[in-house]
Amino acid sequence: MRGALLVAGTTSDAGKSVLVAGVCRWLARRGVSVAPFKAQNMSNNSVVTADGGEIGRAQAMQARACGLEPSVAFNPVLLKPGSDRSSQVVVRGRVDGTVSARSYYARKAALLDVVSAELAGLRERFDVVVCEGAGSPAEINLRGSDIANMGLAQAADLPVVVVGDIDRGGVLAHLFGTLAVLDAADQARIASFVINKFRGDPALLAPGLDQLTALTGRPTLGVVPWADDLWIDAEDSLSAVADSVLGRPAPPFGSQWLRVAVVRFPRISNATDAEALACEPGVAVRYVTEPARLLDADLVVLPGSKATVADLEWLRRTGLADAVATHARAGRPVFGICGGYQMLGRRIADPHAVESSPESSPESSADGGVVAGLGLLDLEVVFDVEKHLGNPAGTAWGEPVRGYEIHHGRVVHSGDPPLLEAAGAGQEGSDAGAVIGTHWHGLLENDGFRRSLLARVAQQAGRAGFVPAPATSFAAQRDAQLDLLGDLVEKHIDIRALEHVISHGVPVGLPVVTSVLAGSP
Repeated sequence: MRGALLVAGTTSDAGKSVLVAGVCRWLARRGVSVAPFKAQNMSNNSVVTADGGEIGRAQAMQARACGLEPSVAFNPVLLKPGSDRSSQVVVRGRVDGTVSARSYYARKAALLDVVSAELAGLRERFDVVVCEGAGSPAEINLRGSDIANMGLAQAADLPVVVVGDIDRGGVLAHLFGTLAVLDAADQARIASFVINKFRGDPALLAPGLDQLTALTGRPTLGVVPWADDLWIDAEDSLSAVADSVLGRPAPPFGSQWLRVAVVRFPRISNATDAEALACEPGVAVRYVTEPARLLDADLVVLPGSKATVADLEWLRRTGLADAVATHARAGRPVFGICGGYQMLGRRIADPHAVESSPESSPESSADGGVVAGLGLLDLEVVFDVEKHLGNPAGTAWGEPVRGYEIHHGRVVHSGDPPLLEAAGAGQEGSDAGAVIGTHWHGLLENDGFRRSLLARVAQQAGRAGFVPAPATSFAAQRDAQLDLLGDLVEKHIDIRALEHVISHGVPVGLPVVTSVLAGSP
């Protein structure tokens, strides 16, 4: 089989990322040479590739589903929002400026050439490329500059399958409306539909699917059921909902639970770091935005941030900063990751307004770009214009560890014992007893280190009945999630019809839909 496919969605978070991962896993298990592709992603969840570039974490997850290492070719344009009006642009893995929504519009013509070239290269090297759209093709106000949905489909001659999330309600209207608002040329690219997150009796939905086919001339290839066990590697940090419990907590291995509070910053970055903790039996991980939620926490985690100075100001404004400090000074553990690590220090200097600005961070601009941290670590950080990317390895507490680094902040002083020992890594971690931190993302995915951390947290928090489970493998749980996605595709989608779309494209002669009321008086 040879070909390509674009999976578009009726909305953001309709299930594009997981459907692409599932199709990739299904094909890879059949021995098909397959690769993922997302022309343009907007997310603060990212990873570092083996060749030193930065791509969206969803594409790294999809690459794993294919049995591949992450590559910048899988996500040539990444937008990382730093505020409601501006985003950092990463092109072919490297930072290429900061844009507003309006200024980015002018750059898209050149970027279409970039993404088209990367996709063409993948199609030469792989039998099948499964592409993921961005947002929704129904955003017709953006169609003129689109490089990820119908603009890409037209440029690369791709058939399109549209997925809708029935759990939101109104999915039949979403699918019909998405098709109907497109012009005739774009409609001709839409081959079929998929419905995601279905709960209930399929027989009750069937008449609606028949009517949808009658109205559009397009079949629904399948109805993918809701999967309670599916949660690892969420596409967007916005899925980290405040006060929600992460994952599916299993009963404790010992007699007591550990309670973890992850501060949900407004510009949280790589929120997926906490997923490894949530995989552990007896560990309940919750995202929090209120000081009261820290009162019963055994461990407080300050995760990464795309706007460290602004999120530190938010931490103070909400009262969370005082709550974190009170927690730490009582000898109860706090763990900071990347931006959260930087906040734990004495001072942060951002002289070039890399992650702060006079508009978003007046405190830093008033003092030459310098703000006081929480003062829980003897640490000083300066933000450089150049972003540091890396895939370091070393040891922590005698355990071998690997991670990845994505940060502008550079440690210029640390008076605490180092958390990590890594050749050439510099001071990228601090261990001050109850308060520890690191610039390394992915550190918690190392099973031995994670178990050591949980044992230490239990001791510091007085949870003598908590015992770390001896055999939890985060990598195995992630692969189990990908296998679950592959199973869902194989069992609930018409795979023969899907194969035909991938190999042969959109059937000719599909009707153009204008309105269900077309021709009515």
